[in-house]
Amino acid sequence: MFRILLISSLSFTLVACSSHAAETKTVASDAATAAATLSKKSATPVKQLVAGISASSSTATTHTSVSKKLAAAATSAATGAVVETKAAVKDEAGFKRYAAQLQIEAQQRGYSKALTDKVFASLTFHPHAVVADKGQPEFVETLDTYLPKRVNKQRIDMARKMYQEHRTELAKIEKKYGVPARFIVSLWGLESAFGRITGNFSVPSALATMAYEGRREDFFKQEFFLALDILAQGHIELEQMKGSWAGAMGHTQFMPSSFMKYAQDGDGDGHKDIWTNRSDAFASIANYLKIEGWQPGLTWGRQVQLPKNFDYSLVIPTGSKSRSQWLQWWQKSERSLADWQKLGVRNIDGAALPKRQVNAALVMPDDKEGRAYLAYANYQTLMHWNRSYYFVSSVGYLADLIAKG
Repeated sequence: MFRILLISSLSFTLVACSSHAAETKTVASDAATAAATLSKKSATPVKQLVAGISASSSTATTHTSVSKKLAAAATSAATGAVVETKAAVKDEAGFKRYAAQLQIEAQQRGYSKALTDKVFASLTFHPHAVVADKGQPEFVETLDTYLPKRVNKQRIDMARKMYQEHRTELAKIEKKYGVPARFIVSLWGLESAFGRITGNFSVPSALATMAYEGRREDFFKQEFFLALDILAQGHIELEQMKGSWAGAMGHTQFMPSSFMKYAQDGDGDGHKDIWTNRSDAFASIANYLKIEGWQPGLTWGRQVQLPKNFDYSLVIPTGSKSRSQWLQWWQKSERSLADWQKLGVRNIDGAALPKRQVNAALVMPDDKEGRAYLAYANYQTLMHWNRSYYFVSSVGYLADLIAKG
């Protein structure tokens, strides 16, 4: 499932390419100017370019000859960068050519002519989706500022209302899948505002646009063909297959690959319809959590207090590069509640931790400056849905507030 993670919940290091001219007294100001121009035009090759010139120059080389080499190379590379930029411009004409190649591949894969004719005739280029993908917002956020916005009074009230209105239906799903109804409603509310905000992009068009954009072409091409599979299987009509600009679909905001793995026919009508059928959406959310290891009878975690002089090496670090790395960090942190109690960890209200045979890892989404949580095994499952401490915290927080309502 494609998800857009808050940049504030991750740690990114921006590496700038720098010129070896700054380290070498023999390169004059005109070379530095050329290097600066090159850095602005095309940052990637500048370090290799200057390093190559430095390596090929003997210690007897005058700064003038090096300067000329660097200036000439910079001009050439900068010109190339401009040409490359122009070639990389994405427009309607280029999209049509790309879509024509996609259609050939679809026919080679064996999709019916009727399906491919209908889908490819409908494809529309969405340039603003390309802009959105390249220009996701960057801002500093903490859990204390994030939670009140994501889990505000309106969403809490609506979640409690939806929980009560659909309690009978949810109870059946909870019994079948072993996932508490409050977590189903919480995910439903946070993903699509209880089915009210599901996206109005044609999913095939959105996915074809993102594949054409090119940064993650293989991923989005695969999702595009899986969307064709969903249509071929008759779960939804093309006109109703709507989603986000990145192709996340319906009440659950599943990508097509997640749909194929987790979607369920909740009401037994022979279709898996996460766009217009609430029962199918509820069952699909529950099935996702069940398949990914949800443990019945266990909650997600609890906010805790840490003692003075606490050993913060016991906390799972932030900024994991992959789920496997994060799980390795989890294993190093995980201890029994009794062990955490001995280390001085207490409930957020200062009370002792529950006397249960349960293991937990310690999570601090904002490091030492922010909240601390003892996370149970179901926290891992929610992190599979979206590997973001902020998102998982909001799901658990809203689920707890539903229970208190």
